[in-house]
Amino acid sequence: MLMQTTQGQFGGQPGAAHVIVLGNEKGGSGKSTTALHIAVALLKAGQRVATIDLDSRQQSFTRYIANRAAWAQSAGLALEVPTHSCVKLGETMQIADNEAFELEQFMTAVSAVERTHHFIVIDTPGSDTYLMRLAHSMADTLVTPINDSFLDFDVLGAVDAASYKVTGESHYSKMAREARRKRRQHDGSTTDWIVVRNRLSMLGSRNKMLVAGVLDQLSLQLGFRAIDGLAERVMYREFFPRGLTALDDLNEATLGRRPSMGHVTAREEVIELLRKLKLPLDERGRRRAANRAEWFAQVDKPLDVHDILGN
Repeated sequence: MLMQTTQGQFGGQPGAAHVIVLGNEKGGSGKSTTALHIAVALLKAGQRVATIDLDSRQQSFTRYIANRAAWAQSAGLALEVPTHSCVKLGETMQIADNEAFELEQFMTAVSAVERTHHFIVIDTPGSDTYLMRLAHSMADTLVTPINDSFLDFDVLGAVDAASYKVTGESHYSKMAREARRKRRQHDGSTTDWIVVRNRLSMLGSRNKMLVAGVLDQLSLQLGFRAIDGLAERVMYREFFPRGLTALDDLNEATLGRRPSMGHVTAREEVIELLRKLKLPLDERGRRRAANRAEWFAQVDKPLDVHDILGN
């Protein structure tokens, strides 16, 4: 299934697209919400963006984008929509046949956009699958959203109950590390792994500080960056039926009601999240996206407020 973008035809060859993968083996961490906010931010910054949903059962990312396209049409709004594809679920009795069927769709979707788009944003299922592992090994930027609690930290590692020292790595962490190793062996590139703390409490708490502490410990072992993401706000769930994001022009026409100060604060935190991702935006940065080590050494242009808002 493909939904055409509003960005038009691409005039030129940008090289291989920069691949951003959203991954976490637990559901409810905000993968789809974070993925669409990243995609929309890039579209608003003038980038050509394709999105792929590998969660063929749940398809939350696909429905989010479909809601956005439908609301833009029915309300007469100019909402940016990426070129989107969703991998269909293999339904035979043979696991190998299902994997082959899904792999063919995935590779077709990637090959259709990798030379005509600057970025590909891939949302993965909350379970360990063949395609989920393959997507992780393709990532230039790997984003792992987790809810800000020890229950969700468990997807990354284990913690001693008395000392709050990290005592081990999780199945997902080992898989992500192996995927990064394979990527490095394949083309010499490194994957920028970022753990995003979502559903942050807007108040300081002991739990918040303890989670931050264990993430810092584990980041040194695994080589990821831990950053603050989206706070616990009802509006992020309210955005879904209309496919909206905090970066859109939120008014009575888009929301159906007047925006609040909470909407302004949500936009600011999304902009800060995107700035910390440090995605390459200009042509030089896109060329160097094929070699993350060189990109980090020379520090190219990050995504900032002006790029998102178009000022």
